[in-house]
Amino acid sequence: MDYKEIKELTEKELHSGLREEREILLKLKFNHAVSPIENPKKISEAKKTIAKYLTEISARRKKANQSKEHKA
Repeated sequence: MDYKEIKELTEKELHSGLREEREILLKLKFNHAVSPIENPKKISEAKKTIAKYLTEISARRKKANQSKEHKA
């Protein structure tokens, strides 16, 4: 998923997407440990997608905190 697409998601969609990606990564790692998966690059792609979700969540929290500070 592109970062542009992630930026358009709502807060709830961000957290559910993050949870889903973490589950996918866990399954991929487990399957790869049992027997090598066909495309191990999927593991790194899942990690990158998780990082994109976390980056957007962090940016939104930072923006919310800054707006609270300016109001006070």
